[in-house]
Amino acid sequence: MAIAISGIQQIKRKSKFSISLLLTYAAVCGYVLFLGFPFLWMLTTSLKTPYELLKLKQSLFPQGLYFHNYIEILQKRGLIQSIFNSLFVATITMFATILLAVPAGYAMARLRRAVGHVATGWILISQVFPVSLIIIPLFIVVRKIGLLNSLPGLMLVYVVANLPFALWMIRGYVSAIPKDLEEAAAVDGASSLKILTQIVLPLLVPGIIATSLFTFVSAWNEFFFALVLIQSPGKETLPLLLARFMGSEGQVLLGPLAAGAFIATIPSLIVFAIIQRKFATGLLSGAVKG
Repeated sequence: MAIAISGIQQIKRKSKFSISLLLTYAAVCGYVLFLGFPFLWMLTTSLKTPYELLKLKQSLFPQGLYFHNYIEILQKRGLIQSIFNSLFVATITMFATILLAVPAGYAMARLRRAVGHVATGWILISQVFPVSLIIIPLFIVVRKIGLLNSLPGLMLVYVVANLPFALWMIRGYVSAIPKDLEEAAAVDGASSLKILTQIVLPLLVPGIIATSLFTFVSAWNEFFFALVLIQSPGKETLPLLLARFMGSEGQVLLGPLAAGAFIATIPSLIVFAIIQRKFATGLLSGAVKG
């Protein structure tokens, strides 16, 4: 009798586990579809003819593969130059922000509590002000230092804009690292530089990668600062170029715009794929070293 009851209980546990697993997979699939549907719609829209795009009743898939939208955008719209500008600005912004955020975030996490609170308060206050409030003083400052309408000036603004949040992220990752590891290394005679480079940095790899991804995507997609600070067509970033896909009568060129938006997502996907693999490697490496 006891054996039969035990068997029934095991069957119930397995059924509950299978139902929970099924619900989890269903939720994940629904979330993936929710995120992937706009991307699929953008891709199919870029392959539709102008006649299909003017129909009142739109279908998800095009009637045929219409690549003229991609040919038009690549040949006539200066897309390649704008992609290069955005890639250059986003990459330099990412590296510069990380170089500043890692030592500063480490110092914020390890300094005295009062100093850390002051720095944290500065970060929070800097995120309160809306961009529209600081854009005019920012424009004046950038013009005064001679960096208006230049990619270095835009990169400088992006680094300043992304640095507070990057500091917040790095500080959180540093605080999660046990301080006992650094104290043990100091007892063994390791210098502060050696502790930072050989103990802290390997454990910070996941945090650095996550912060790098955030900074790159933020600089890649940013529009408002570029709209105000960049004036020459040859220095336009990709969001600026895509915002100007207008016809002769102010009509949005939906086909080329969808083609350009689809091409614009490819570098971000490539960077995310590379960083995601490094992120997993960093997690395992940090776990082993910890």
